[in-house]
Amino acid sequence: MLIGYVSDERYVAVAEVLFEFEDADGAVVEARSSITGAVRAELGFGIPSGSWSVALGKQGYGAKRVTLDLPLQAPYSFRLLRDQLLGYMWPKFVRAGEQAEFRVHSDEPYKLELWRYGWDKELIKPIGWYDEHGPRATVQITPDGDYTQSGVEFNSRGYARRAHKQFLTAPERSGLYYLHAKGASGAFFSFPWIVAPARPQARLAVLAANINWNCYNNFGGRSNYIHADGFPPTPTLNARLELSRYTDPDHESFAADYYPPLSFDRPEPLNHIDEAERIADPIEGRSNCHVAPAEWRFFGWLEREGFDYDLYSETQLHTGVLDLDAYQVLAVSAHPEYWSGPMYFALKKWVFERGGRLVYLGGNGLNREVEFLDDDRITIHNGPYGGGFFHLQKRGFESRLHLRHESEANLLGVVCSETGLMTGAPYRVIDAEHWVFEGTGLRQGDLFGENCLHMRCPGGALGARDRQDFGQLACQCPTVGEGAQPGRGWCRDGALRHARWWWCVLRGFDLLAGLAAGGLACVAHHAQCFDAVPH
Repeated sequence: MLIGYVSDERYVAVAEVLFEFEDADGAVVEARSSITGAVRAELGFGIPSGSWSVALGKQGYGAKRVTLDLPLQAPYSFRLLRDQLLGYMWPKFVRAGEQAEFRVHSDEPYKLELWRYGWDKELIKPIGWYDEHGPRATVQITPDGDYTQSGVEFNSRGYARRAHKQFLTAPERSGLYYLHAKGASGAFFSFPWIVAPARPQARLAVLAANINWNCYNNFGGRSNYIHADGFPPTPTLNARLELSRYTDPDHESFAADYYPPLSFDRPEPLNHIDEAERIADPIEGRSNCHVAPAEWRFFGWLEREGFDYDLYSETQLHTGVLDLDAYQVLAVSAHPEYWSGPMYFALKKWVFERGGRLVYLGGNGLNREVEFLDDDRITIHNGPYGGGFFHLQKRGFESRLHLRHESEANLLGVVCSETGLMTGAPYRVIDAEHWVFEGTGLRQGDLFGENCLHMRCPGGALGARDRQDFGQLACQCPTVGEGAQPGRGWCRDGALRHARWWWCVLRGFDLLAGLAAGGLACVAHHAQCFDAVPH
């Protein structure tokens, strides 16, 4: 009989896993998984019932024991975790002086250090070496089933004593911190930790787009881009032959009315930064270009130019930890795609009613609504109208946020379109008399922003996530540059891809008052802008 399927942390089928089923009377049945991950065994006569203890494992994976209660209503989903070095902080964002737990999965002894990522990587302190008396006791196990919805819960099994818990106190200085984990073999993994100030210190608050990180994080086998509407009944054997995104020419990424939750309680491999990587190095890989590694480039640039700032996670804006009224300016990070309704309307009210100034330097931002189910889980309101922006726009909606509330153009003046999506190009000067070009030597028609660290879509500072004019605010920002390719986009007042021009926007905050006396300070509209900053 079919008992279930076994898969790894990507929801990929694992073959040749050894199983041992034992009932309350000590009867033992052995089995192993097939190439599809299927587990078949005859557990007694007729319809099996009762509790069975199940031991399962395979070389290169962490072994574990679970309890199986029969009869089953559906095939059981066994999950194994590959031997590797992984980790995350929990919670992933704190205020200075608060504690968080480091949760590390390693099949070998490892060393841990705390670093701060500004213009330079700064070693704050070594944390120590970690190993256990028991064999492979630093290997974590994952829950069975779809733990992307509930959390991976590292350090919750076999950590009965508080002495086994592993806590750090956040440093006094706000900023982006990273934990460096290095195994005895030389294996390396790094993971971020957002430290907000205990009390506001600067006039500029900056957001790290942690909600966006979570929505793109596929650890556990799901993100908002793979199995967004839930796992299929069987794990993946060959993605190109099985997933509708590859096999169905009419596939639409978002066609469901409901999307299961995504938990923040998971490692984030997409935010890993190599040990030797420096801020001016090219950003390699598919994902790093729009999450924490890209945002680090902006935070570091601020510090190089002497701008004090307080860093917060987006979640801290949602929960009210970030008090907007304590700041003059809020800068939004590289790819702030996913926001909650309360976040959006709190920011809009602060800008339009209380004189707050927004520096929007991202791409594809504030585009869809997430709903917090609790502190650790969100559900995403993608809607059932397909995956492309044109699906929405042909129905009269400018974005997915517009499906439930209003277009983000009512705050930003721009929304995302598919013009030039996932390409790169420089800008061309079309208003050389504008103040942003003072002292640069650039003339009418000159190209700028030709260099970029973005290696997924190289070609220049314009690209990856293009913008179009929409909404009442678009006319309030003069256009100073345009894409060097036809129909590619434009550069509005603050959409400045060169460090000197960003400095002009931010210096002393006096120019912000001139740009907007309480309102939108500047508009950028491409995810690649951050990847061009350190030049």
